[in-house]
Amino acid sequence: MTIRNNGSALREKFGDAVELLTEDGKTLEFRILAELAVGTGNYAVLQSDAMRKEDEFEVFKVVDNGDGDPQLETVEDDDEWELVAEAYDDMLFGSDDRP
Repeated sequence: MTIRNNGSALREKFGDAVELLTEDGKTLEFRILAELAVGTGNYAVLQSDAMRKEDEFEVFKVVDNGDGDPQLETVEDDDEWELVAEAYDDMLFGSDDRP
């Protein structure tokens, strides 16, 4: 697994938080905890206030929308999600073990 700092495309565009549209049409604010590159993909680790209370976070893939702006996509693959979550934990807590 290759972990790189991919800069902060989301923070540069949106600041420390982004608002996402939920399935029921409401907006929900997420703090940007980290932006990282794992393998060949760029990812964002986000957390809502409710998630913070439960010490949880969500992983999104960051892609270019074609106009040079970052766009978030849900990570559907469990293995991909776990790989990024593990990279985030390693970034926070440090680890000598790298898969």
